[in-house]
Amino acid sequence: MIVADKIYGKFIIDGILEELIYSSPVQRLKGVYQGGSSYLVNQEWDVTRYEHSIGVMLLIKKFGGSLEEQMAGLLHDVSHTAFSHVIDFVFDNIEENYHEKIYHQIVTESEIPHILKKYGYDYKEILLDDSKWTLLEQPAPELCADRVDYTLRDMYHYGNITLEEIHHFFENLIIIDGKMYLKNIETAEWFVKTYYKEVIDYFMDPLNIYGYDFLAKTLKLALDKNIINLNTLLGTDKEVMLLLRSSDDKDIQSLIKRIHRRVQVKEDKNEYDLHRKNKMRLIDPSVLYENKLIRASKLSAYVKSIGEEAKKKSKNGMYVKIISN
Repeated sequence: MIVADKIYGKFIIDGILEELIYSSPVQRLKGVYQGGSSYLVNQEWDVTRYEHSIGVMLLIKKFGGSLEEQMAGLLHDVSHTAFSHVIDFVFDNIEENYHEKIYHQIVTESEIPHILKKYGYDYKEILLDDSKWTLLEQPAPELCADRVDYTLRDMYHYGNITLEEIHHFFENLIIIDGKMYLKNIETAEWFVKTYYKEVIDYFMDPLNIYGYDFLAKTLKLALDKNIINLNTLLGTDKEVMLLLRSSDDKDIQSLIKRIHRRVQVKEDKNEYDLHRKNKMRLIDPSVLYENKLIRASKLSAYVKSIGEEAKKKSKNGMYVKIISN
C-alpha cells in the first residue's frame, strides 16, 4: 500500500505494517478525533487518531527506528475510546491516561496478537513495555515521536506553521542513543513556541474547554443511566453520538443540544460559567551545545519565560463565559 502523509510524504508500506494498518483497531481510529469533542464545536478541528498513528510510525521510520518500534508507534493509540481524552474528564482522571489502563485488554481482544505472531513476534515484547522504544516515548519535558507528531500535525493542519518550518525543524533534529534532541537553541525556541500553541492556545481554547465540559457531562449521565456502557465507547465518535442522539432521555437531549458549531464563548476570569484544568504538559527539550546535552531553558531566556507562563496558565486553568449556546 502507498501511504500519503501531509507532513512526511509518500511511503510504500507492506508486510506486517500493512496488515496492522488494515486491522480493525487501527481502522477504527479513522473515526476517533484527536481533539476529543473539538470537532463537534468546530468542524476544522478534525485531525484523527488514525492520521496521528500513521504519522508517529512514519516519523520513527524517518529517523531510523526499527520495524518493531514502528509497529509500537502505529499501535500506541489503539485503545483510545471514542472522543479520546473526554473519557478522562468523565472519570475525573487527572493523569488523562484511561487509554493506557485499558491498552492490554484492547490489544489482547483484537487480531493484533495473531498478526504479530504470524510474522514471528510476541505482542507482549512489542506492545507492553514502551520503555524500550525511546524514539516513540520519553517523559516530558523531552521530545519523542508521539509528542512531536501531534504538535506538528495539529499546528500545520490548523494553519499555525508551514511545511517549510517543519522540514527545517527535522533538519535540526538529531538522534543520540535512540532519543530525539536538537542541534541548536533556535530550533528549540521554535518548537517550544509551537508546542505551547498546541497545549495552551489550542487545548485550552475556551471553545475546546466548553466542548469537553458538556460532552463529559453528557457521557457521564448516559453511563449513569445505562444508556451507554464502557464497551459502547470502544466504537467511533459517530457511533456513540448516534446512540446519544437517538436516546429518548430528556436530560441527555438537553445536554446534547448544547454541543454544536454555533456556540459562542470567551475567556472571562471574573464572570465565568465553566472552569476546567487540563493535564499539565510542559516542554523543555535538550540541545546539543558544546558536545553536551543541555536543557533549552538553561540556554534561552525565551524558552524559560514561555515555559513559566505556560505552567502558570495550565495551573490556573481556563475560565469560560458562555455567550450563546
